Amino acid sequence: MSLKSFFIAIIGAAVSLQLLILGNMSYLYGSAYHDGSRYSSMKFLYVDYDQGSVGESVMTAYNALKGPSFPTVIQQNRQTYPTQKHIHEAICSGEYWGAVYASPNASSKLSAALSSSEVAQGYDSSKALGYIWSSTRYPAYAQGVFSNLLQITEAAAAVYKKTNGTDLLPWINTSDRSIAQTILDPVSATSTDIHPMPQGVRFYYNTVSMVMPIIIQFFFIMALNGVTLQNKLFSMLSPRKNTLLRLFISIIYTFFASLVMSGYIWAFREDWSVTGGQFALTWMAIWLAMHVHFLIIDFATAIFPMPFMPYFVLTWIIMNVTSTIGPFEQSPGFYRLGYIFPAHGLYEIMMDIWTQGCNPHLYRALPILFAEWVVGIGLFVLGMGMRMEVGLGGIFGRQTVSILREEK
Repeated sequence: MSLKSFFIAIIGAAVSLQLLILGNMSYLYGSAYHDGSRYSSMKFLYVDYDQGSVGESVMTAYNALKGPSFPTVIQQNRQTYPTQKHIHEAICSGEYWGAVYASPNASSKLSAALSSSEVAQGYDSSKALGYIWSSTRYPAYAQGVFSNLLQITEAAAAVYKKTNGTDLLPWINTSDRSIAQTILDPVSATSTDIHPMPQGVRFYYNTVSMVMPIIIQFFFIMALNGVTLQNKLFSMLSPRKNTLLRLFISIIYTFFASLVMSGYIWAFREDWSVTGGQFALTWMAIWLAMHVHFLIIDFATAIFPMPFMPYFVLTWIIMNVTSTIGPFEQSPGFYRLGYIFPAHGLYEIMMDIWTQGCNPHLYRALPILFAEWVVGIGLFVLGMGMRMEVGLGGIFGRQTVSILREEK
């Protein structure tokens, strides 16, 4: 190769790599581009059990906060959601990201506390309002949900003070310490996280952790291909035996690799309340997803020249991680393409496991992931056929391979 050809090849590789990075990172960054203006696609439930001035202050506060950067609050009647349990179920169904409620008789209890020192001593302003959310559902976005719920309850308290507190001052005994304390803090809220996930590493579950199942399959397949060629297994064993052996190795390897991944998730769970049964289910879910990745990457190594494999693997990683990094309602519509990627299915299944069924997407995620596994088996067999042709051709020559096929 001449020096000119060398530089042309190097420049071509450099340019193609930069274009690859540009395309992949544009796809990844685009998923969160202007996502702040799409917060209104998130929905909060509001149920007014109070039917008084405290309950009215919540919707007044929301009307002041309403906009593209704030979740949409939908008020429902008490008949539809008669208890807090029904609100929990609404959040578990995935219809709402969170909920706010005004407690029954909150206004009358506050009025009684402002009228009586004895009642004021036992008054708890945090029971006037409440909000419910789940920190397990996309932890990074869950923090935003928590902040929005806190913001609306604090705004409701401010609205109550502004509209009612000033009018009440001439009529209450502000010299009484308990009553004065009540008028200073008449309304606040109690937070309920229905599925607490307190560990710091929770932000890694749908980001970095979705990269590792792909990376370790690629590295292992590279090692497997090298060892197979070094030991001339393609020529020593029949295509059928090679395929069965490689499939068996893939099952065993992903079995233990998924155990390792489940192990480090559990090792750093801190105070996260999960059970041994959830560990086993997490292990099985990761095993299935890892095997899907193995089958697809193994097929890719059979059809792509080795210099192009990093291009494929990087793109596969970015596409998968983008499908899990945030909820689809916060991204442009075409990012719903992410439903087809194994990482998205895995994360949806793990959320269902970790919330004990409080994730309504299992009916979709598990069949898609299983269907990908079935397709992956077919691609794996196809890839092995192509790989065996190359292996035998390199040893006996293409003509010999054709003769062997005709004899069979």
